[in-house]
Amino acid sequence: MAEVKKIAVCMPDTLLKEIDDLVNVESSNRSEFIRNAMRFYIKELKRTSIIEGMKKGYMEMAEINITLAEVGLTADNETITRYETRLAECE
Repeated sequence: MAEVKKIAVCMPDTLLKEIDDLVNVESSNRSEFIRNAMRFYIKELKRTSIIEGMKKGYMEMAEINITLAEVGLTADNETITRYETRLAECE
């Protein structure tokens, strides 16, 4: 494990009571609980940041994707029209 530093954290009595209750149930200690909570919080921040970045990217690509879909649809319709015209000419 990395070097451990001692810090002081101030919190309301009610929050400390909740932590102590959980620590007692989990047979843990305050330090371990706080470390795990901080790791979880940091992981969630990173996950949220990634999701927001992906959302932004999808939104930026939305208009491009619509344009490409419309171009493809137009090309498909033109191909079908030419094909049907040729079929009609062969009859």
